Amino acid sequence: MVPRLPVALTATLIVACGLGVRALWDGPFSKYAGDALYTALIYALIVLVLPRARPWTVAAGSAGLSWAIEFAQLGEIPSVLRPLLGSTFNPPDLLWYAVGAATMQAAHTLWLRRRPGS
Repeated sequence: MVPRLPVALTATLIVACGLGVRALWDGPFSKYAGDALYTALIYALIVLVLPRARPWTVAAGSAGLSWAIEFAQLGEIPSVLRPLLGSTFNPPDLLWYAVGAATMQAAHTLWLRRRPGS
């Protein structure tokens, strides 16, 4: 189990990184970093709600949700949701969602291994 405070702080840091990347860079780097961070945030939120969840389960869930949102962009996304969910399907995004989930899974696994009794 991961304590909720470090997870909440991690989620806050992810949001700050996302805002920082968008403020400091433009173009493909900022876009794809944002994709990975979007999935990383979903990962952190899942762990916040389900602190006993296993890393591979959370990685699959966060990547799966990100992919579902991306594939939903093949249809019509309501205009009020476009700032959060996007509006244009972009196949490379799928890779970067997986990168975000895999990075978080690795960090989560390391956290659990370093804590006695986890």
